[in-house]
Parts: sequence; C-alpha cells; structure tokens
Amino acid sequence: MLETSDQIETFIDRMAGHFPHQPTEGQGRLIHALARFFFSTQPRCTIMIRGYAGTGKTTSVGALVGALRTYGQRPVLLAPTGRAAKVMQSYARMHASTIHRHIYRSRKSTDGNPAFGLAPNTLENTVFIVDEASMIGEGGQRSSQQSLIYRSLLDDLMEFVFSGAGCRLVLVGDDAQLPPVGESESPALNENQMRRDFALTVATMRLTDVVRQEMDSGILSNAHRLRLQIDEKNIGWPRFSLEGMADLHRINGHELQEYIEDAFAQHGEDHVAIITRSNKRAQAFNQQIRHRILWREESLEAGDRLMVVKNNYHWLASVDSIPTSLLANGDVVIVTKVLKRFDRYGIDFAQVEVELADAQDWGPFEVCINLSILESDLPSIPYAQVQALQEAIAQDYVHLGSKSAILKAVKRDDCYQALQVKFAWSMTCHKAQGGQWKSVIVDPGFVTEETLSTDWLRWLYTAFTRAQSELALLNFSDDFFD
Repeated sequence: MLETSDQIETFIDRMAGHFPHQPTEGQGRLIHALARFFFSTQPRCTIMIRGYAGTGKTTSVGALVGALRTYGQRPVLLAPTGRAAKVMQSYARMHASTIHRHIYRSRKSTDGNPAFGLAPNTLENTVFIVDEASMIGEGGQRSSQQSLIYRSLLDDLMEFVFSGAGCRLVLVGDDAQLPPVGESESPALNENQMRRDFALTVATMRLTDVVRQEMDSGILSNAHRLRLQIDEKNIGWPRFSLEGMADLHRINGHELQEYIEDAFAQHGEDHVAIITRSNKRAQAFNQQIRHRILWREESLEAGDRLMVVKNNYHWLASVDSIPTSLLANGDVVIVTKVLKRFDRYGIDFAQVEVELADAQDWGPFEVCINLSILESDLPSIPYAQVQALQEAIAQDYVHLGSKSAILKAVKRDDCYQALQVKFAWSMTCHKAQGGQWKSVIVDPGFVTEETLSTDWLRWLYTAFTRAQSELALLNFSDDFFD
C-alpha cells in the first residue's frame, strides 16, 4: 500500500495530466487540495470551488473527472437545470443530470395524487460534483405531506449525498453571479453556513487567475472587469473595451433583427439567447422573433421553443421511456406537433407533442398547455386564476359527491395540470442562469445612475458569462465604454 504522501502525489500527477495546458498557480493549489480531499477520512467531506469566469473551473472539473476515472471511480455529475447539466456533460465528457431528476422519486400520496420524496442513495465512496451551485436555494420549508414544492433543495441534496457511506461532495460555482431568487447570497457557496447547517468538513478553493488563453476573449476580459468592480464594491458605470475584440459587438435596435437572423443562420436557434431585465421585455422579444424572423402566425406551432415556468409532475408520470416524472421550472421543450386546440372555462388550451431540448433522445411525449400565460407579460399564472380554474373544473365533478373525491378528480384533470410555459428565445437573467449559448444578446433596459448597484452589476456579470462565442450589447449607452 502506498504511503499517504505518495498517494497524494500520484493523484496530483494524474489530475495534472488531464489538463490541456500547464495549470495556473491557482489551479495547481486546487489540484493539491482535491488530492487531499479525495484521500481524506474526515466525515461529510466537502470542497467548494469558487472562481471568476475564465479562471478554468470547467477545465479543472474535467481534469478531476478524468483523474477519478483512472481510480475506477464513476463520479456523479449534477447541475440545477437541464441546460446547465448539458453544458457540464459536454466539458466533463460523461453523463450529467439535473439535481431534481437524480435525487427525487415519485410515489403515491395518501390521496392518490403524485407526490415526491428523496430517492435512496445506494452508492458508496462516490464523489458527487455539483456545478452552478450558486443557483441552489434553501427555499421553503417541509410540509407534513413532504411535497416537493415545500422542500429545500439544498437540505435534500445534503441529505441524499451523505446518506451514502463514504460519499463526498464538490460544489462548483461563481459567487458573483445572481443568488437564488429571494436570497441575498448563495447559501451553497457560503462555507461557514454550510459547515454550521450540515456539519460538513468543508474547505474552499477560490480561482482568481484568468487563464492566459482566455484573455484574448473580449467577453471574458470585460466580464473580468465587472467581477473586479463587484469585488471592490465600486458602484459606478462599468467600463467596457471593444477595441480588437472580435467576439464583442455593440448594436442598436435597428440592427437587432438582422443580427438575430445572422446568429440563427450561423449557430442555430438552440444556441442563441436574448437576456433581458423583465418578463415583459422578454415577451416582446419572443413575439418579434416568432412573427418577424420565424414567420409564425398561429399562437403555437411546431418548432416553437418553450420554457417551463412551474414544476409539473403529471405528464411524465405515465411515460415509461423517460426516467423522470418531473418537468422542472426552467426546462426547455420543443414543440414537435400541435394535436388540437380547444377552449374550456373561457381559457385556451392546446394538446401538443413535445420533446425535451436537453434530452431529445428520450423521444416525444404529449402535454396539455395553458395558452393564457404563453403570451402574457406575467412570469406564471397568478394564484387567484389557478384557484378560479380549480373551482370551475370542480363543477364538472360534483356528481362524485364527497369533497375529497372531487378534489382528487380535479388534481388529475388535464386542464388543471396543463403545463405553464413561456417562449424560450428571450428570457430574464435568472431563467438564463446555468445555461450557456454560443451567441448572447444582452438588453439592459433603461439604465440611469440610480440603477447602478451591486445587484445590477451581478445581473450584468451573469448575463455576460452566458455567452460562449459572441456577445452583443444592445442599446448600451456611451457611459459604458472607454
């Protein structure tokens, strides 16, 4: 058996060998920390990898996966959204799943309706690697029914991972990005809070050196400027440099349609996104794209890209070919066929066939869509409207007699379970978080000196770092540029 120091040196050599370039000084320190982490015998062992865009987090994680596999390990790769999992899968070169799909399983509740609980973690001595950890919120509290929508994803992730003997956790993220909705910071990247709340043995490594190969990127060099401004708590106009930056463009509204058409032609619809400040502006952009670029006339047509805006457990429950029951908030589906449109209770619905954009190999499945929210400026259907719909549907089942039987029938009704979706070419930054696109257009809206704040700079930094190949700044005033 090798001595511990020899084991660590061997691991370091193996991981360094999986880097495509000479590791930076910060990556070198991270490699040493990961080696100690891998051989540690401490309980509930966790390491956080925090870092700027361009500092090589993804390269480091890819090298870690490669090194683990030389030890016969098959790490579990997780991310908060389908798009983030797809990005992770591409750079780690092995399967990645959303957190929800991996840790939850459906079961029957006492009233016969779908319910969800934690799956058993049957793995031992396995490394779980979670990317985009800044997005993981504490959210809500547990209900007596243990219903998923009232559970804390962070609590459940910790419970799931460490219920497996000898399992350990790597949390990867950028704490300059937007925190989860309703929270002032990202709890999953707060070392002291995680140690206190979950009794973890935890260490943090922070990558700050921008990889030399990345500094030629206008996107990353300007994102780096933003990150430094956030760190320095400098609440002033960010200053961007376009000189010699082929991947960074400044455009105005008159140029937008031609720019989108060129981006669609070059990269494809799936690889272009417009990130904006509000649902109202996202809705306006989506309608312009549908009508003026894609020439769609009906309210919904084959080829439309839709983002789920509320978790739904109904439609996949009976689809045997798909290994999850959850259509999660943020999942993107592509309409393959519109089967029928109909009106019920004064609301327009559509029965359609769709496929998951991040898992098209799972094949198509049918859903019912509530069209009232599709073209609305609202982020989702207001609670009062959901209640009114429930009461209207209940009238169809009064013959069942008891309140419990009527409620059970309502919860199984296709119109009550109709999917809530928005068009998915343009979205708010919170919806875009975790995803990356080859071409991104950022629309900041109307910005004044009073608009500027740390939160706004984090919004802009998050939007910048969604772009992989090219970034267009739409209607940015002269105040933003050197």
